[in-house]
Amino acid sequence: MVMIRHELKEGRITLLIWTAVIAFMLSLCILIYPEMEMQMGDVSSIFAKMGGFSAAFGMDRLNFGEFTGFFGVECGNILGLGGALFAALLGVSISAKEGREHTAEFLLTHPVSRRDILCRKLIAVFLQILFLNLFAVIITAVSIRAIGESPEIRPILLLFLAYFILQIEVASVCFGISAFLTQGGAGIGIGMAALLYFLNLAANLTDHADFVKYITPFSYTESADIIAGQCLDVKYLSAGLVFTIIGIGVGFCRYCKMDVLS
Repeated sequence: MVMIRHELKEGRITLLIWTAVIAFMLSLCILIYPEMEMQMGDVSSIFAKMGGFSAAFGMDRLNFGEFTGFFGVECGNILGLGGALFAALLGVSISAKEGREHTAEFLLTHPVSRRDILCRKLIAVFLQILFLNLFAVIITAVSIRAIGESPEIRPILLLFLAYFILQIEVASVCFGISAFLTQGGAGIGIGMAALLYFLNLAANLTDHADFVKYITPFSYTESADIIAGQCLDVKYLSAGLVFTIIGIGVGFCRYCKMDVLS
């Protein structure tokens, strides 16, 4: 618990900044919905006729005149991409920072195995992601109540669940990558999150790239699919679970055997 508390304390400023920014953008997006509601019906028909652009973001299958459709696209992108970037930064720095900050020698002299150290670091990462998402849910609920909307709860909660799982997967994959780094890798983490996001856009544009959906976690966060089906896509979710396990496994295997720079 001491190490977990230390990791949480060390990352509290970054966590608070990212949480505040994402929560602010979510609330702002929701609060402006009443002003845009009357025009959203026309916007939906326009987006539906924009071909590949609409298909890339799933806007051809959502009704912007309804709050759930509006929330799925506008707020979903904020939480999805913003949360993925935050998770990637957490995951990619989890073990590499010991070499960057020259604290590995001190840390590894304690009577704790490398496996235990990584477990506690990973728990701290997942707790930070959980905090961000719980706060986002609270802010969303308060904002929806403030504008007097009464949307279906199930699809919105499923969207939050999908993005939470996405962030766990991104953090885990970047955790595996971090075991091969010695000087941090913020750029690598950001690049990884952005790549996965744009891979999903590419897969939405053409049927020839359907296989890509098994690679990117954004495939099971498609708001149009979740709102229409009232569930998460199990086949893409299962692929994401495999990548999560591989990322964690590779991170543990590599870190437990490598020479750590002091």
